[in-house]
Amino acid sequence: MNLTKINALRMERQHFTKKANEAEYLSLYRDLQPGQNVYWNGFGQPPTLSFRAAFDDIEFNRTRQQERKLIKGRFAGGNLGWIVPEDLELFIALYKKPLKTVSDTQSLLLRLIESEGPLNIQQMKDETGLLVKEITPALHRLQEAFLIYEDQTDGEWDRGWYAFSEMFPDIDPDRYTRHDALKTVLQRFSYRFVQFTSAMAKSFYKLPEKEIKAALTDLENEGIFEPFEGGYMLRADARILENYEAEPMYFVYAIHRNDPLYKANEPQLKAWAKTLTENLPYDAEPLQYLLIDGEFRAASVGHFRNGPYDLNDIVCDLPDAGSRKQEIIDAVIAVNYGKKPQRFCGKTIE
Repeated sequence: MNLTKINALRMERQHFTKKANEAEYLSLYRDLQPGQNVYWNGFGQPPTLSFRAAFDDIEFNRTRQQERKLIKGRFAGGNLGWIVPEDLELFIALYKKPLKTVSDTQSLLLRLIESEGPLNIQQMKDETGLLVKEITPALHRLQEAFLIYEDQTDGEWDRGWYAFSEMFPDIDPDRYTRHDALKTVLQRFSYRFVQFTSAMAKSFYKLPEKEIKAALTDLENEGIFEPFEGGYMLRADARILENYEAEPMYFVYAIHRNDPLYKANEPQLKAWAKTLTENLPYDAEPLQYLLIDGEFRAASVGHFRNGPYDLNDIVCDLPDAGSRKQEIIDAVIAVNYGKKPQRFCGKTIE
């Protein structure tokens, strides 16, 4: 067993090397929840698992939103995301933040929604006289407590807010403990990442590493996980890898910052990018990270804007970066609406 095999199986399981059909995609999406849209790209856009589907998964997920086969909530770190409704109880256990105290604004809005909902924000403003800047954070906090639900079936602003119990009357919010919910999602996470560390799970799920480690210990004691290289993998995968033949990979994808592969490796990737950009004399915030043959080896850097980003450079640590230059540039252009970066490894692109 070696890291080359692990990474090849990871790319296969995430469908970078063989694109997912609809059935495979549904399973992949479930395992990598909560889904998010492209980072800093398009208010109201459906979630996506970029480069993994054999079809347009944004349109596929748009239809799933309209049919309420994907539902919206505030999950990892209070971030908006989309999950399948059959996993709602699982994600309530992971992310519910009960209200220890209720503010006057929260109480007023909750009573109003429970008695007269669904209501959009403008209607709440008209009914209460509150300002939008007062209403919005109160709604978000009630949403995190799973007391209200924002019903988004399209990309429009005019969304109805429901009492959670009205929208989901059959849900048992206490069906799982967080510990049991973690044991479930960590097995899914492991299947898609093959080998992972508690730090990767913490980065992805935005939950305390102490709790993640406790769940991992239980899974190891139950014979489901086994330790490997400072992390864990499914015991079944350890057996698979013994005879797994890693096929050569050859691809370049520009991965956005809401992508599951990035989210699981965010701290390391930020630190790595900093070593390549800290002395540059122009804006060099990482915009996308370049997945090259299954490894992050480059990043497009510049400045986020509403509209085309400033693509100031592509930084890269490949020893033979020049031999892949055009592929890398093309991959960046493909996710930036045809806009060409100004530089490659500090040199102006003619």
